[in-house]
Order: sequence, then C-alpha cells, then structure tokens
Amino acid sequence: MTVEVIHILDQLCREKGIDRDVLIDALKSAVEAAVRKKLPDIETLQSRFNEETGEVEILTERTVVAKVTDPETEITKKQAVKQIPDAEIGDVVLVKRELEDLGRIAAQLAKQVILQKVREAEIEILYNEFIDKKGDLINGLVQRFEHGDIVVDLGKAEGILPRREQVFRESFNRGDRVRAYVLDVRKTAKNTLVILSRTHVGLIKRLFELEVPEISEGMVEIMGIVREPNGRTKIAVRTNDRDIDAVGACVGMRGMRVQSIVQELRGEKIDIVEFSEDPEVFIRNALSPAKISRILMNKDEKQMTIIVADDQMSLAIGKKGQNVRLAAKLVKWKIDIKGESESGGVLETPGLFQTSDTPREDFFDILKNTKGFGEKIVSILFNDNIVSFDEVVKRGVAGMQELPGIGPKKAESLVEFSQEHIDKRVPVAPAPKKPAPTPPPVDAQEENNTLIYTSPSLKKTALDTTAPEFQADAAEPGTSEGEEEEPVAATEDADAVTEDVSAEDAGGGEDEEEEEEQELGLEALAGVAPSIIDALASNGFQTIAELSVSAVEELTAIDAIEEETAQAIITQAKLLMEKYENV
Repeated sequence: MTVEVIHILDQLCREKGIDRDVLIDALKSAVEAAVRKKLPDIETLQSRFNEETGEVEILTERTVVAKVTDPETEITKKQAVKQIPDAEIGDVVLVKRELEDLGRIAAQLAKQVILQKVREAEIEILYNEFIDKKGDLINGLVQRFEHGDIVVDLGKAEGILPRREQVFRESFNRGDRVRAYVLDVRKTAKNTLVILSRTHVGLIKRLFELEVPEISEGMVEIMGIVREPNGRTKIAVRTNDRDIDAVGACVGMRGMRVQSIVQELRGEKIDIVEFSEDPEVFIRNALSPAKISRILMNKDEKQMTIIVADDQMSLAIGKKGQNVRLAAKLVKWKIDIKGESESGGVLETPGLFQTSDTPREDFFDILKNTKGFGEKIVSILFNDNIVSFDEVVKRGVAGMQELPGIGPKKAESLVEFSQEHIDKRVPVAPAPKKPAPTPPPVDAQEENNTLIYTSPSLKKTALDTTAPEFQADAAEPGTSEGEEEEPVAATEDADAVTEDVSAEDAGGGEDEEEEEEQELGLEALAGVAPSIIDALASNGFQTIAELSVSAVEELTAIDAIEEETAQAIITQAKLLMEKYENV
C-alpha cells in the first residue's frame, strides 16, 4: 500500500459520490478477508487504516512474555514496548503483523470484496435519491421492452413500466420520451429498481399541480379524482377564495392548461367539476352537461335515483355507462338513472326516497326574478352551497348574516320570503314507514385503488358508515321478473356493470352488452399459422388488444416469429381493434 491508495479513494468519492469512510471500510474488509484466506489459524484479527501511508495494517493478539516460544502468539516485552509503551509481561496486546505475499487467490478475493462493497454503496445512494421522488412525476427515455414491460432510462437508474401500469392502446417506441408517476422504489441485489405507472390517479394530480399554480399554492384544492385510463377522468375541485373560480383556474385561458394535460395523456378526456358538500349539487355538477329534472334521495342507503328527460338519457349515462359510473365513484353514492317516461313507478312509491323539494334551477330562478334580490344574492348563496328555501329557513337570520355581502335586513327578507314560499306548498300526507330494503350483496372483488384519489380533508370528515374511500357504487334496484327494462346502475365493481340502456338506444338487450364487453382472443387473427398462435399464447399474449400495443421486438424475440410476420400480426391486430371500437 502506498500514498496512491489515498488518491484513488478520493477519486472514487468524486466520481461515484460514495462516502470516503465507506470506501475505507470496504478496503479494510477486503484485506481482512485476504489475510484470513492465507492464514486461517489466526483467531483474533483486526485491521486499521493508516491515513498517512494509505496502508491497511493487520493487528493480531499476542501475549507479552520474557522468552518467546511461539512467535505466532507471543512477543517479548522489548518488542511490545516499541508499539505499546506501558506493556507488561502477561498482558495480551494487539500488535501489527508484517504482511507477506498473500498470493493470487487471496488478492482475487480482496478484489471481489471491494467490488461488492462499492456496488452496495452505489445501490444505497441511488435508493436514497429516488425514494424521495416516490409519488412524484419523473421523465425518462424508453430503452427496451421485456415481456410486455417497458424499461425506461432515468439517467442513473432504470425504471420499469409494467404492463399492468400501462394505459391500454398507448404505445411507445425505443427512444421515446415518457413521463410517468413513481409508484415505488425497490432495492435488488444488482441495482435500484424504480416502478413507474401511467394509470395511477397520482399522475393526474401531479400534472394539475404543475400546470395550475393555484393548486400548488393551496388556493384551489383537489377533492377527488376518478379515472378510467385512456377513457375519461373526472376531477372535483373547490376553493375558499370567492375571487377565484376553481374550475376556470384548472381550465385556463382558452383551455390552455387542461389541453396541455390532455396532450400529455394522449387525448384522454378530462371533466373538471365544482365540489360541493351537498350531494345533490355535487351530482348535478358531476353529471354535467346532462340536465337533471329531479333527484330522489335515500340518505340512509346513500342512494340516488336521478330523473332526466328522455332525450338526456344517453348524455347522462355516457358511452357504456362511463359518465354515470365515474360520477358515482366521485360522489360516493349509489346512482340509478331513469328517464321521465319510466320514472312513474318510482315516484309513486311512498316513503322510499326523500325527494328534493325544489330543483336548484327553480330556486335560483325565483330569487333572480324577485325584486330586492337579483343575481348578486344568487351568486352569494350559490358559492355557499345554499340551493333550497329549506336551507335558508334552517340557517335563520343569524346564519344568513354570516354570509359575506348579506346584511341584517337582507337576511331577514330572505328568511321571510323562503318561509312564505314553503307555506305555499301543497302539504303531502305522511306515508307509512316501511323497513329499509336489504341492500344486495356486494361483490368482494377488490377495487383498483390506483384509479381513485381522495382529498385528505375529506378523509378526516368522512362518516363511519360510508363506503371505503371513493369506492362508491351504483347498485341496481330490485325489480320484478316481468319488467322488460331495468334502470342503468353504476356498481361498485365498474368492470362488472351491464347497462340495459346504452348511449344510443335505451332498450338494448343484455346479450349485446355482454358481447361488447368481451375482448377479442388470438383466434381472431386471420391467416396466421396455429403454431404461431400457440407460441404467442405460451409467451403471455392472450388478447388482440395486447398485440395491438406490442412492439415488433417483443414478437421477434419469440423463436417461431420473424420480423415480417411480427409486423403483419401487429398491423392486423390494430385493424381488428379499430373495427371493434367502432362497433
């Protein structure tokens, strides 16, 4: 060992960012391992790094004696005093041992130990660097494909975008830039592994925080996000500042902010709605632009039956029930959609639902057209989620005075006007109470939590009786076997929902819906040899959808498939998926 060792250590510290003490410990461990390999009989052995010479000194235990009989375990007092001045006969002291040539095998062992220690230090440094980025966005370049997973170059480390975390129909080529959500960071024996995701709702949340300064500064709060990747996303926002429009801040001037997010998500539709503590107001916002005629609420069962005009049915339900399904998850209520023509039986059922007294549009229209109130009062009430005359009377004069912009006289006038309007209603005879219907059994299939985001402020105030966070569903109400049609319901398991009323025809049959939900299998490929189909199946490909988003390199990695055949299979799969989507 010479002074050059110190320079090498300093150089490694600068290049790899490893702490100097870690490298010194690795060097000491390597020399100890080499000495033990060469001298296995030595029981007690310690090492010490000399900062001046750069040498690793080996210390062994020896007993101080007057006359040495065993040089390996004994030392004279004269020799011991040179290293330990206060040594006495009979003492056991650690004495420096002069190292001889340890041999090629011991030197190779020392080299392996040093490399292993340095590799472990590098992995630890990368892990500590990326663990702080968990839950954030990260950029990288597509490096290669492995069994459907995408390996992303993140600079110092490699990221893995698993097939289950990829958006259906999204495809990447080698060298493409990709922005993903850091789902997890793991240490392996060889490197640090960063798990990425393009389907997690955290991706949507972080993108909005980057594009909308009001969100990152806390002036606008994201209350919930529900998502069906590459389909549609609904996000609920609110603000406590009356001078800020929460939805407008997220959309941006001429839609610039939300459009940049849509481009990053490759065309995924995003609905931004205003959050409200009142579930009736919230569901109206969540189902927009569909216009709701009436809402029947069962607060005990957290269930809504929403009545819409017949020409608004397809708009409220959405394609394959997507709109109402996402709205149900966002509001955390069970939702049934009915047209006005088929809602007579529900409206005549006494005591089943608590009917909202006056639609929100009527309440605001009446106030707007009443002398002494006008649009300013309507705006104040709307911002505070007061949407009915009953709520005005319930708050009273004192409660209305607490609203900014409403004085004592205006509050008194509002309460008196609301009470007069309530007194003019036709009284309804109380219906006999019936036991609440037993809810249908809930499928135990686990919901994908990565597709739902809940604001922390909502988690703190959530009731104990509510469903697990944002796993709201829309259950189908019980109907007799003689009925020809059933209401469309958004259920707890979004994939298990079968809509009896489609976006184009409210009277579609169950068989047609089930056929639409089925995925195309490999047998749909035309002109492909059975041996190639078997090879695809044995390598994990099960559907045409998987083939349509695969790279040519994935198929050519299979022994039985050449490059021309792989390109032909992928092209045919994409054409089949286009026909399937347009059905």
